[in-house]
Amino acid sequence: MSRNSSTIWLPRSRRSPAIARQRASVLLSSVPDGKRFLDSGLVVATELVTNAVLHGTPVGHLIYLAMDVDPTRFRIEVHDARGDHLPAIFAPGLDGETGRGLRLVDSLTKRWGCCPRRPVGKIVWGEVAA
Repeated sequence: MSRNSSTIWLPRSRRSPAIARQRASVLLSSVPDGKRFLDSGLVVATELVTNAVLHGTPVGHLIYLAMDVDPTRFRIEVHDARGDHLPAIFAPGLDGETGRGLRLVDSLTKRWGCCPRRPVGKIVWGEVAA
């Protein structure tokens, strides 16, 4: 692992998004000009890990978070165990408490997506531009 990356296995827990934010903050603070990705990067990391906790990780499985930063972008990858439950942006109800996370990811990243993870699951990723 280089100085410009960080990886961690996270539990399927409500505490995991906060751990992801903390790890992203430490990583971005440790590299030159990393703080320019901080605000958007913390939101994207939080939302992707939250989605993995709520929708992508069956009981008994862990979430893998991988982050990498270079001068042009901050990449966040969240690996979970449910390849059958793909992320989708939808219109949340007016009184709904969920359904806005991927809209935030879409608005704060230059690109994001999802791909299969072998042998099981998927990787949801986003890249915050400088």
